Amino acid sequence: MKKQIAILGSTGSIGTQALQVIEEQSDQYEAYVLTANNRVEELIVQARKFKPEAVVIANETKYAQLKEALADLPIKVYAGTEAICQIVEDSEIDIVLTAIVGYAGLKPTMNAIRARKPIALANKETLVVAGELINDLARLSGTPILPVDSEHSAVFQCLAGELGNPLEKVILTASGGPFRNCTMEQLATVTKVQALKHPNWDMGAKITIDSASMMNKGFEVIEAKWLFGVRPDQIEVVVHPQSIIHSMVQFEDGAVKAQLGMPDMRLPIQYAFSYPQRLKASFPRLDFKMCTNLTFEQPDTTRFRNLALAYEALHKGGNMPCIVNAANEVVVAAFLRDEISFLGMSDVIEKTMSIVAFVEKPEYEDYVATDAMARRIAQELIK
Repeated sequence: MKKQIAILGSTGSIGTQALQVIEEQSDQYEAYVLTANNRVEELIVQARKFKPEAVVIANETKYAQLKEALADLPIKVYAGTEAICQIVEDSEIDIVLTAIVGYAGLKPTMNAIRARKPIALANKETLVVAGELINDLARLSGTPILPVDSEHSAVFQCLAGELGNPLEKVILTASGGPFRNCTMEQLATVTKVQALKHPNWDMGAKITIDSASMMNKGFEVIEAKWLFGVRPDQIEVVVHPQSIIHSMVQFEDGAVKAQLGMPDMRLPIQYAFSYPQRLKASFPRLDFKMCTNLTFEQPDTTRFRNLALAYEALHKGGNMPCIVNAANEVVVAAFLRDEISFLGMSDVIEKTMSIVAFVEKPEYEDYVATDAMARRIAQELIK
């Protein structure tokens, strides 16, 4: 039987690459549910090609357009964020790929876990915002969470066969982004056009800006704590501009294992779908004749303060990572609208962290309230 895949965020970068995996491995997988936020035209094209059981558009104003465009096909059509939360509970779904961008991925991921659906996690904000809550839910329901981020997938792959061998540390690699060698003066005048040109990876706008500011790496540090059960001081970030080593682990005997490959997200997506098996694929292979120079640097948290702010939030715990995530989503959206400077984003995040009430042991309702409050304050600070 083919695995039935629900792709939350099918029109984004991860979602479209997941569909490429499904297309290549059509004897193994089928797209059972596709969802999108606003991109109704792309969702229509995907639905007509892959013919899923159901599609959901979060923006309810696009429902009529989607319904009409698929009227000749036996595809169920729904709209609204609540419909996304409900559709993941469908009994036919074998795995849920959560590729929705940002905080919006939290609630549907929680519902999928409660429904005991294995999670292929590409929405890092879910663990950043509510890692302890998600881990508790997954433990109670016995639901596996399989990482899709290239760095966490690399760590996950390095840990295969190492059951019972304690980790000394996790080493997350970072490309350094497009501004790795820029001075503070140069960073002060960075434009969104420059920030959207990542040297190695083809990603969506939000994650590309996060990568340029190194907030993405900060979020990955927080995510690593919850995925692999390590302390903040056991998570190291190393800048590796070539993006060939996707991450490493160091064991108590000093041995270091690394996962290498081309910068291609289809490999970690397929590994999450097929785990513990590896399926033959046509992805580009690493050619060491063309790859003769692998270099490593320490990250500069003076120029890229977001990484330091993420570590601070991780050490503080409670709802502080939720505050950072909410403020970051607001400032990135503002930066993409040319309403705030590149360096100004860190200023607003840091100020928001100092204003929003700290909750040491938050419940789900606390996360919802924290997210709303942090967004409001960040928006006011931008004005």
